[in-house]
Amino acid sequence: MGQSDWTKPAAMAIPKEGYFKPDKGQYGPIFPRTPLGYGFTIIAKIKPGRESAVRDYAPAVEKLITDAPESLAPLKLHTLKWVLFPIASDIYFMYQGIFDTDFDKYTEDAVALFSKFGVTTVFTNLEGFPEDWKTNPQAFVTFVREHHYPSFLEYAEVPYVTSAEIKKALRVRQALSDMLDQMQ
Repeated sequence: MGQSDWTKPAAMAIPKEGYFKPDKGQYGPIFPRTPLGYGFTIIAKIKPGRESAVRDYAPAVEKLITDAPESLAPLKLHTLKWVLFPIASDIYFMYQGIFDTDFDKYTEDAVALFSKFGVTTVFTNLEGFPEDWKTNPQAFVTFVREHHYPSFLEYAEVPYVTSAEIKKALRVRQALSDMLDQMQ
């Protein structure tokens, strides 16, 4: 069944470059769809004195999702994880996102969402992030690619399933449960 067989766990070893062949997308090489989906990991140094500003984004994102649960829906996110950690006397930020669209689409949608909601990105607190990121998607992409550290192994217990498929399956489960409750 290959990449559509969600019934068996799957693992994928990924080359050091982050892709198997250098197929070009709009913004550079296309990263592969793995058992997890598409995604990237960014590690970048935080500008001095900006750690609290970075941390302040977490409750802001939480509030956005609480107030408007579908606000990030265009990104087709599965998971998003932010981590701060020290290296020597500096603080670094790690962003890990897994999503259902390719890198180019995710990046374009992210820039559009930030503009739509009138917010800025947490990345503005990172060294080297372009000032003109809202009007220059290529600069945004260049920053992400320069700070991306590709996985060399990805594993999923339920591989190659989109977030939409998961939600659909859970809606069917709920409908069956409701139907069975009505039969009692």
